[in-house]
Amino acid sequence: MKGLGERILTTHVGSLCRPAPLLEMVIDQVAGNPVDEAAFEAEVARSVKYVVDKQAEVGVDIPSDGEFSKPDFGSYITRRLGGIEQVKTAPSDGIYYPQLSEQFPNFMKQYAAMYREMWIPPEIPREKVHAAMNAPRSRNVLKAPLYYAGYEELNRDLTNFGTALAGHDFADAFVPAATPSRSDAMAGEIYATGKDYLYALADAMHEEYKAIVDAGYMVQLDLGLPSRNQVLYGKTNPTDKELRDASLEQVEAYNHALRGIPPERVRYHMCWGSMNTPHTTDVPLKEIYDIILKINAGFYSIEGANPRHEHEWMVWKDVKLPDDKVLIPGIVSHQTNVVEHPELVSWRIQNYASVVGRERVIAGTDCGFSQGWSMQRVHEEVQWAKLKVLAEGAALATKALWN
Repeated sequence: MKGLGERILTTHVGSLCRPAPLLEMVIDQVAGNPVDEAAFEAEVARSVKYVVDKQAEVGVDIPSDGEFSKPDFGSYITRRLGGIEQVKTAPSDGIYYPQLSEQFPNFMKQYAAMYREMWIPPEIPREKVHAAMNAPRSRNVLKAPLYYAGYEELNRDLTNFGTALAGHDFADAFVPAATPSRSDAMAGEIYATGKDYLYALADAMHEEYKAIVDAGYMVQLDLGLPSRNQVLYGKTNPTDKELRDASLEQVEAYNHALRGIPPERVRYHMCWGSMNTPHTTDVPLKEIYDIILKINAGFYSIEGANPRHEHEWMVWKDVKLPDDKVLIPGIVSHQTNVVEHPELVSWRIQNYASVVGRERVIAGTDCGFSQGWSMQRVHEEVQWAKLKVLAEGAALATKALWN
């Protein structure tokens, strides 16, 4: 990676706020409205070019394509997996976080009612937004053995990204991809056990990971390990041991999916959930760092600006980061419209550098700015201000650390 070890590089987690024309088309697709496919493809290409140029302008060293072609990070992969059939169910009622909903029932109810359209540009008609929100959900049902069927969409994304990168001088570039940890289509008689299903997913996802790396990009596995605040295999309140066992099983599947791919071309993003919620159910880093480090990745993206996790740079005082690994801590938050000060950015970077070394820190964000059409976390103007400040703070840290 160009420049690594010579200065503090900057990056983010992948998803960025979609321009209004593209977002409106995505919303129409979700709502079931007719969308001209050729016009959509042209708008995706234009938007990816715009977002790559904008990342260069604000000083991002390692960009993504913004995940612009995907309606959201979680469901895009269903379109790329053969063997799964989508069955319509009732519309979504918002978010479902069992433990947080018990601790903060009124907050979670109010938040669920507003977060999905809070930062959607006002020029997009609200009747379209509400139609998309009230569209029937899809339940995934396994009908045949899994296989990867998304080559056309994947090649489109890689081509658009490559075209947009031409003429720029970035340190590297990355493409996020879902991890083989889904359990939404386990029902059925295709696979005897959940583990068999998990490894079938890993085999299918291997095709996407390998294609991304073969195209010259880093691949980022982008999903959290099982957490206390989720339903695990049908159980609402799993024990810590059940969570740990499930996490270790998933890491084995991750590594199976990454077989043959050089770790130095792999980023892993540890996500505690990107919602602007209390985060009191997040598992502390000190309890899971050893599981994360088992993933065959050269780079680990973790939250560090979220006030629930900002102190966790100190974990690395007592834990030795392997010599061939690099941290990408969140230095600016994606959850607040308050723009961090460059000196705060520099201070946070220097904290991490003090415990793992300046050569093994890349400044990042806590999570994506818009993981889906209805998941925009801040205003787009604020997003770009934050990434610009990230670059300014990285320059200050570079001056301090290499002085």
